[in-house]
Amino acid sequence: MPNHLASETSPYLLQHKNNPVDWYPWGAEALERAKKEQKPIFLSIGYSACHWCHVMEHESFENEEIAKSLNEKFICIKVDREERPDLDQLYMNAVQRLTGRGGWPMSVFLTPDQKPFYAGTYWPPHAQRGMPGFDQVIASVSKAWEENRKEVVTMSDRLTADLAKLDQSEAAGEIDEELIVAAVVHFRKTFDRTHGGFGGAPKFPSPMILQLLLRHWHRKREQSSLDMVRITLDRMAAGGIYDHLGGGFARYSVDARWLVPHFEKMLYDNAQLVATYLEAFQATGHEDYARVVRETLDYTLRDMTDTAGGFYSTEDADSEGVEGKFYTWKPADLREVLGEEAAETFARVYDVTDAGNFEHTNILNLPKTLKQQAKLLGIELEELKKQLAESQAKLFAAREQRIHPHKDDKVLVAWNGLMIDAMARAGAVLAEPRYVEAAAKAADFLLEELRKTDGRLLHTWRHGQAKIDAYLDDYTYLANGLVSLYESTFEGRYLDEAVALVEVVLDKFSDNDGNGFYYTADDQEALIVRGKDFLDNAVPSGNAMAAMALVRLGKMTGRQNYLDAARSAMLAAADLMRRAPSATAQMLIAVDLRLGPTYEMVLAGDLADETSRTAVAELHRRYLPNKVLVFAAANQQGAAKPSEALADLLLGKSMLKDAPTLYVCEGFTCQAPAQGLEEITHALDELMPQGLFD
Repeated sequence: MPNHLASETSPYLLQHKNNPVDWYPWGAEALERAKKEQKPIFLSIGYSACHWCHVMEHESFENEEIAKSLNEKFICIKVDREERPDLDQLYMNAVQRLTGRGGWPMSVFLTPDQKPFYAGTYWPPHAQRGMPGFDQVIASVSKAWEENRKEVVTMSDRLTADLAKLDQSEAAGEIDEELIVAAVVHFRKTFDRTHGGFGGAPKFPSPMILQLLLRHWHRKREQSSLDMVRITLDRMAAGGIYDHLGGGFARYSVDARWLVPHFEKMLYDNAQLVATYLEAFQATGHEDYARVVRETLDYTLRDMTDTAGGFYSTEDADSEGVEGKFYTWKPADLREVLGEEAAETFARVYDVTDAGNFEHTNILNLPKTLKQQAKLLGIELEELKKQLAESQAKLFAAREQRIHPHKDDKVLVAWNGLMIDAMARAGAVLAEPRYVEAAAKAADFLLEELRKTDGRLLHTWRHGQAKIDAYLDDYTYLANGLVSLYESTFEGRYLDEAVALVEVVLDKFSDNDGNGFYYTADDQEALIVRGKDFLDNAVPSGNAMAAMALVRLGKMTGRQNYLDAARSAMLAAADLMRRAPSATAQMLIAVDLRLGPTYEMVLAGDLADETSRTAVAELHRRYLPNKVLVFAAANQQGAAKPSEALADLLLGKSMLKDAPTLYVCEGFTCQAPAQGLEEITHALDELMPQGLFD
């Protein structure tokens, strides 16, 4: 018989609906029962693509004896961390305080009033390899609750008080360039000069750090910052962490050289890596970076996009119960699909051997560059590329016949905001309208289907049902994505929607003492601690993205209160930026934008005219991270309706001499307008010369 999860929409919760554990979703029914019966709560938090979550389910939650003990002694609550990031943040902090580490599955024991007192992550069902068994943990925790309840409650009160202090922040020091310089010095010390990336295994892509390093290179022209970016991006794109047949990146690499990934694919990783490779392409003109962007976005459109327009959340690491089975190859597989000769060439280039490089099979990767391989094979580079492209197409078609990994097809506003930003920017930079169109369709879907009548957002949608009040990152990621979508389409309504979202942030999420923003709104469900989100994890912190969106909109609209609110969030995070630059890279990116010089660029032109469209393309192509871009339509017929919020910036900006005209302003003070394509190109060369790395 199904438990209380049967009517949920989360694929992760539905995976557990037939467990013998009497799972409840987080909500009034379970919490009131815990209080009424004075039973502790066993809270299990995970997500659908989590490998060890699946392991613990099969070993323990499907075990009748363990389930019987849990049901007798606890109220059992199962939470999808992607649906309830507020609960995940709160109780992950508790796990880290209690154990010194964290991860998923997260296993936390709470008092009936939701205060944590014991926690861990994965436990095997019975003691092994020096680890206590989950059966022992259940018995010990239950005994402590029955026999030493007063001490347990006292400890939980103390831990909760400590958790409340974690998010206390006050303005400290100045917001200046030294914060960025100190961060770059730190990154240099941890940089892996052989394989790229930072630190050792397991190794994560760190897109926010790479984007910050690009901005530092742009600011200072320090070659070492660009080198760190290029080495990392080159090695990742050659490694097994990248899907060489279907596009897209896996979550992280278990080794230091990007060979063996944890095979799950997350929407947020791919969105941020698209943005990073795109910026690297703008900065260097390196076509391989543009290729990775296209392949990753094509993967997203093919495999991770709902027909309604939203983007799905994750793809699992496992298929047929085996991690990575969908992605790996043996030489015989290649011969069967490609024939002997083509298989031999492909195997040599992509490291496919009889011995294997992963559990007696092979993860495709490029130990040498294609240029090196062409030389070794004695053929022209272009001919090798042609052969490999034909082989890749055949192998991809063959792979499509395999059993695919499980897909979590819920749509999350925050993660969609990241992909809208990436799609919109990539479409504009690469002159690929289909990406901009996909970004617009996703944005329209979110604004239509995940918004209540009062204008407030909902957090998650699946199969036609939207629910759960949105969090800070939902508002801020989407607002930032909408600004990028405006810059790519010049449709004023997207900017108006971004303004409306940040107004909700200022009204409902602000700390009245001016120290940034809370993760939940002031009228959202109250947990034992109302936390703030200042540290990046796999995704940017909510406060950092609030600062980013507020600076961009403040520069566009001239609204000083936006810039002041952004500065307050930066000041609240200043001490963290000094102490933990790796965990505050997104806030440092916002600092870089605010410090400037930040250019308000207005292009006056007619999009029906080829010369104006060329000027727009030139503006998008340049790596100018410290700009905002606004369009003044000379011909309103057929042009998108402008945003009223831009009235001050657009005042007096018009085409001169029937030629596209660029106004480069700083603090609403403008230089002499550049008239015509030649002058516009010259003005942009002054800010970001082209041909530095041809």
